[in-house]
Amino acid sequence: MQALINTSIIVLTLVGMETISWAMHKYLFHGPLWFIHKTHHQEKHTWFELNDLFSFAFAVFALWLMWKGHLTLNYYFWIGAGISLYGIIYFVFHDWFIHNRFKSFKTTNRYLLGIRRAHKIHHKSMEKEPAEEFGLLVADKKWFKK
Repeated sequence: MQALINTSIIVLTLVGMETISWAMHKYLFHGPLWFIHKTHHQEKHTWFELNDLFSFAFAVFALWLMWKGHLTLNYYFWIGAGISLYGIIYFVFHDWFIHNRFKSFKTTNRYLLGIRRAHKIHHKSMEKEPAEEFGLLVADKKWFKK
């Protein structure tokens, strides 16, 4: 029973992270924190962008939660694990697959190609506004059509 609860906490955390990340991206990163996030929208990318500080902050928070709950493996630990899993997904999807920070893998998967299309639309603008498609794993269905 405890394994089901822990798995549920991780899944709910993943859903929560997608929701929180979408809102932060739209209202903070393309708002008052644009001065940091704009490094990600610039045409020339370096291996490290100032924007990577956001990922670092999430990682520190996740590790802190895991440390706080590591002795009893309570819900703090599993929330931290869920945030860490979202970070791994972010790295694979966003940095590796979409932005090719490493040699990208090829795919014909409709979902992956749709996510890539949506993200490319987001980066169409090099400015704070206008922008659309702020999610990582969820995007408008129009990007998934053949």
